[in-house]
Amino acid sequence: MRFVYVATCLFATATATAIAAEYSPPVAQYGPLVPGSGVKLALVGDDFEDPQWGYVLNGSKASHEQDEQTRPPGGRSRNGRWYESAKRGHPDVVKRVATPPGGPAGSRGAMYMATKYSGVPGELSGKQQQDDLLMSVKGRVGRAVPVAWQPSCVVRVYVPEFHRWERRSGSSFGLRGDVHGINREGEGESFWPGMFILHRPGNARSGQAPYAEIRIRAREDGHDVPGPRIESPGWWTFGIAFTPDGQVHHYAKPGLEDLTEADHLYSSFPYGFRCQAFDNFFFNVANLDNGQHWSTPWVVDNAEFFVVPPKGQTVANLLQRRSDSGTSQTAQRKSWFGKWHQ
Repeated sequence: MRFVYVATCLFATATATAIAAEYSPPVAQYGPLVPGSGVKLALVGDDFEDPQWGYVLNGSKASHEQDEQTRPPGGRSRNGRWYESAKRGHPDVVKRVATPPGGPAGSRGAMYMATKYSGVPGELSGKQQQDDLLMSVKGRVGRAVPVAWQPSCVVRVYVPEFHRWERRSGSSFGLRGDVHGINREGEGESFWPGMFILHRPGNARSGQAPYAEIRIRAREDGHDVPGPRIESPGWWTFGIAFTPDGQVHHYAKPGLEDLTEADHLYSSFPYGFRCQAFDNFFFNVANLDNGQHWSTPWVVDNAEFFVVPPKGQTVANLLQRRSDSGTSQTAQRKSWFGKWHQ
């Protein structure tokens, strides 16, 4: 809630209290949905197998969250499947690399992300900052995907060797959804649930080895939820799914096998919000914005998007507003997460 005049505070506080008293938390009507269920949409996501795959930075990155500057036209991949966040800008390096050892069968290419100057271009904050890279869903499908279609994303992530991590304790990488729904006041609002990978450097004196841990965003009260530890490098499979009741479901497992019911970590109505539609999937890359140290290098592969068509419908119904060029006029709008994009 925003206050304009001090004189209104007592009234506003009373109003907020009344709203809180009337708030009725959403009720789960569906069980957890395994990410990867249903039909894979080939027009969304990426396997990075094209040797000509590339990402064009297009000038200085956005930093709207810090200084309200978006600096168009914004970065994007040549295949139109990835683009810069207008809220925080993209990582400083986004490129195709050879798939790390033990990757998906037959994979020759994957996407590498790392950042050094994660804040406002030309300035150093000395604080943790993050950059975002979005996987275009709304722009390629032609509209936001309603949760009635039970959308989900699955991606393989290579967790690097611990000597390659930024020497800092805290958040390093995120996998999140750009969604909108109904907040506690019954109003429409965007929010960004997902999972983070945090670094814990360890302690040589005590013999504590370094490790990483997964944190899930979020409980209904907005707090993050502790998840499993990652104690060795290698591939992990992550997934996020959404059900028609507005719940968000988080899954993860070591290795490359498809996710199953056994890999369920947590389901919730994050912040007490009820999700209505899915716009995009995105990655966070975080570091200490001091101009001295690079972030941990992150590599992902086989980013995929799935839907479960409602009874009596097919994928053709979801895509019917999509033009022959693969975009729609309704998708070409400027939001917190996206410069003008196609």
